[in-house]
Amino acid sequence: MKGAIAALAALTALRLALAAVLPLTPDEAYYFTWAKHLQPGYLDHPPMVALWIRLGTTLLGDNPLGIRVLGPLAAALGSFALYDAGNRLLPGKHLGLRAAALLNSTLMLGAGSILMTPDTPLLLFWTLGIWALARLVQSGNPRWWLAAGGIAGLMLFSKYTAALFMAGAGLWALTTPAVRPQLRTVWPWAGIVLAFLLFSPDIAWNAAHGWVSYLKQGGREDGFDPARALQFLGELVGGQAMLLTPLVAALAVRGLWLLRRDALAGARLLFWLTLLPAAVFLEHVLKGRVQGNWVAIIYPTACLAASAAAARWLRPALALGFGLTGLVYLQALTGFLPIPAQRDTSALQMAGWKDFATEAAATHPAFLTSDDYATASALAFYAPKNVPVLGFTQRWSYFNWPIATMQGKTGLLITRRASTPCPNQTGTITRRRGNAAVMTYRVCRFTARNPAKLFPRP
Repeated sequence: MKGAIAALAALTALRLALAAVLPLTPDEAYYFTWAKHLQPGYLDHPPMVALWIRLGTTLLGDNPLGIRVLGPLAAALGSFALYDAGNRLLPGKHLGLRAAALLNSTLMLGAGSILMTPDTPLLLFWTLGIWALARLVQSGNPRWWLAAGGIAGLMLFSKYTAALFMAGAGLWALTTPAVRPQLRTVWPWAGIVLAFLLFSPDIAWNAAHGWVSYLKQGGREDGFDPARALQFLGELVGGQAMLLTPLVAALAVRGLWLLRRDALAGARLLFWLTLLPAAVFLEHVLKGRVQGNWVAIIYPTACLAASAAAARWLRPALALGFGLTGLVYLQALTGFLPIPAQRDTSALQMAGWKDFATEAAATHPAFLTSDDYATASALAFYAPKNVPVLGFTQRWSYFNWPIATMQGKTGLLITRRASTPCPNQTGTITRRRGNAAVMTYRVCRFTARNPAKLFPRP
């Protein structure tokens, strides 16, 4: 066990170092703007990610490490929680250490733990929720429902997909004879009340803003199209095979199959918290794309199931997982693989933003803006502080910051979209990784006709 703790400490230190040196992704820059203007809700997600960023930047400053510092630390804490949960859920099998090792070997956690997105706190609280229910299973003490409910409230305050945890836990309790009698006690219901009390600030914010977050997240599906559904399904299966890593994915499927007839309450919990979200994502993929990060919530229970089938394949699975993650780290740092920059995910997300923002502001325009929230967010973080960066689309209207009067002033609109009208184009800017072009943007003179909302600046 001492060796495992030392390995986790070294892995956490590596992740913190990478968090410090890698440029921000546009999404991280976007959530950083939230942290500068805290409020109980936002158009896209609940505010937990903003709270984490505010805490990190208060401690370490407005820099990549300050924004990301809680990510690697949360991955380490979640690893301990999964270790303990695995040993309690399936007594005698001692699966906790295997499960924690497998989870850390996945590309999803390896890459996700050095970035700060809403999935970062969600995954920690989801794992802690499994841990609380594992304590419930082992002890039989229904008071653990109160802990699980409190953790579920923190999950909901992180991302709305936490509702799947509550649904899965409820169905598990209803269908598991050893747990069902506890539903006649006050504790499960007190846990639900506590969860919604913790989540209530976001509910109140949405009620005051026309339920915009819930409508946005609930309106992602398009109409059913067989060809697109097959495309989306292929993307989902292929993407998850890589993010979970191939051997861990295969072991997870085999583990769930081996546990299918196990009547233990712990085995049933693994099924409900893995298969219910998986079924929801498979239903969604019939009408819309499922983003790879959405599926991260099933990884803790999938790795617990995988650990039950990993006796012979544990070392190869870990070697492949950590090897793939190491390649991704090296590529993000050096771009050593011969992948065109325009197709390299790490380059598309992180490369060249600082030089790009400096070039955009070189003529000292009255302001910079973009019709793309990712570009606008990166400009807001990296542009010189004496050049305002504005947002003028609906997304920014829900931010609680003062209105800056820019009416009649002329700045620059930076756009990567060919469909955006640009009658006053002044040139182009190319974002680069070294000498390789990543993406070219048009630069358009843009006059603000209405008051615009200022981005908060670092």
